[in-house]
Amino acid sequence: MSGKDEPRWLDEAEMTAWLRLIAVAERLPGVLDSQLRRDSGMTHFEYQVLAMLSDAPERTLRMTLLGLQTNATLPRLSHVVRRLEAQGYVERSVAPEDKRAINARLTDAGFEAIVEASPGHLATVRENVLDPLSPKQVAALSDALAAILSRVDPTGAAPQDRRDSGG
Repeated sequence: MSGKDEPRWLDEAEMTAWLRLIAVAERLPGVLDSQLRRDSGMTHFEYQVLAMLSDAPERTLRMTLLGLQTNATLPRLSHVVRRLEAQGYVERSVAPEDKRAINARLTDAGFEAIVEASPGHLATVRENVLDPLSPKQVAALSDALAAILSRVDPTGAAPQDRRDSGG
């Protein structure tokens, strides 16, 4: 291999950061999922679907947009929405502006479920992600993740806090 073809190997600091990122990415979903299953009987993905709908105008999103926001394939999303529909948390209907599209709408029961699940979920997020960090570290983490998201989510489909002014 010539120098030009040589991989850009990670130095010690980069390797440490990478391994820590992977460890968090692999372990945090299980922590969040366990708490939600135990306390609310829903998975973290189900919570995310309900949360995206609760934040949408009229608590309604097209299934394709909901799939982008939750980073889910349409088959996976359809399966989960079908389950949430059976629980009375979501209703699906043909989009009035495009008869080929399907909308998902959060019902009052679904809104109540997300409101009831939120305090425990928030406590788990705080305990495992935010409380170990100083305010300066939270800001640095947010900046670092924004830089990474600009590469892995160039379309900006990942959920955003509407209160975020970008700074």
